[in-house]
Amino acid sequence: MSEKENMINDNANVLDNDYDDEETGRGTEDLSQMQDEENAGELAAMDGEKMPEVKAVETADAVEPKQSVQLSMDPSIQIDEEKNEAAQDHKKKNEAILEGLLFLTGDDGLTLAQAAETMDLKKSEVEELLDELQKYYVSDERGFEIERFGETYRFLSKACVHSYAKKLFQINNEAKLSNAAMETLAIIAYKQPITRVEIEEIRGVGADVMLHKLEARGLIKEDGRSDAPGRPILYSVTDEFMDAFKLMSLEELPELPKFGDGQEESDDLFKQ
Repeated sequence: MSEKENMINDNANVLDNDYDDEETGRGTEDLSQMQDEENAGELAAMDGEKMPEVKAVETADAVEPKQSVQLSMDPSIQIDEEKNEAAQDHKKKNEAILEGLLFLTGDDGLTLAQAAETMDLKKSEVEELLDELQKYYVSDERGFEIERFGETYRFLSKACVHSYAKKLFQINNEAKLSNAAMETLAIIAYKQPITRVEIEEIRGVGADVMLHKLEARGLIKEDGRSDAPGRPILYSVTDEFMDAFKLMSLEELPELPKFGDGQEESDDLFKQ
């Protein structure tokens, strides 16, 4: 090959290398430019975008806030309830009054007529109240009950109390009776059967408590009822009384002193 051809080939090789370098650099620049354009596009897109707004979702079944509901009562119903409460209070008060009257009348008891007149009520109303009290006291939780004799009511201790009452008032054989007890026993022994009111008229003092004590000790007993108004209880002495005083019969009792005709005490001691 001639020197001239060699020079031509060398120049061609240089041009080829320069072309390859130019193409390689251009490719690199093109790739870099493309990445820059993509990044710029993303930034532009991000700048153009807005943050999404959070909106309340409305539904057809939206829950409404609770409201306080006030139930209005029919005025007529409220008035009726107030009347019923007042009637119940009045009934309880009347029952309490009857209890007190029964306690005060003691063994003589309380008649329907007496209670009705005292409390300004009808006999039927008093009878209804007393029947309610009877049902209340029939419970085993109560120590006494209300007994009815015709139209007369009175308190009585229940049978479960009797043995304890005897122990409470029991006396031994050597114990002495008080003067009040001796007076009451003497009146009953001489005038039996006799009512509490008659005993009190003779002694001049109340005899209710003493009668309970003597009855609990077994020295006196109930002996039927008088035909007097209210049918009060009659009292008589017992066999234990006879044994305690060593008597075979009441005929062995000493005679009572008699007063002269001109004396103020012309009525004997036990005149009824």
